[in-house]
Amino acid sequence: MRGKRELEKNSDFNSNKYERAAEIALENRKIRRLRILVDFTMALIAQSEMPLEEAQALAAAVKKQAIKMFPDKGDTYDLIYGSRFRRLITQKYGLH
Repeated sequence: MRGKRELEKNSDFNSNKYERAAEIALENRKIRRLRILVDFTMALIAQSEMPLEEAQALAAAVKKQAIKMFPDKGDTYDLIYGSRFRRLITQKYGLH
């Protein structure tokens, strides 16, 4: 009996370990995708001659996508990426 319970516990542990590893891998892929999207959009805004409104719309579209990817992390997005977009747009368009 004891051996069977231990085997079941080990099996559950290994199963949970692999599930957790898969969740972490998925989260890492989503973070990487978001970083690429942010970096690409920032480069596009910085290097192209687009109107202010278009730059703001692109920044808003990135935020919308980020919230789809990470529904409960809007505040975190604002802290990390929102400030980068605001700084870029302020510098490029001479806003104060």
